[in-house]
Amino acid sequence: MEIVNVSGLKNNPTEALRKARKALVLVMNRDKPDALMVGIESVGGLEGPGVRAALATALFKDGHLSLARSARLAQMPLRDFIAHVSRLGIAVVDLSAEEAARDMDTLEEWLASS
Repeated sequence: MEIVNVSGLKNNPTEALRKARKALVLVMNRDKPDALMVGIESVGGLEGPGVRAALATALFKDGHLSLARSARLAQMPLRDFIAHVSRLGIAVVDLSAEEAARDMDTLEEWLASS
């Protein structure tokens, strides 16, 4: 087990991540244990069936990853990931009514000029 303190984590997060790839890292805050970092690959956390797709879906749904990055994390072609999230009822495009109306106006202008 490795130990880092909060200030060390703030000043050099890369070092803590590097350590977490090899062993558990205990983050100390004022001499008290505060958090535990675990390297996902070191515990095989992404290799179970459906784990990558579930993680990618959750990160996309919450707006933390783009559609393309989520598809890469899920190790799916983009079209398959789009179908996957659509089946789950997750909107692939999230526009307000005003944004959708502007897009439709732009499309109509483009079609008229073609």
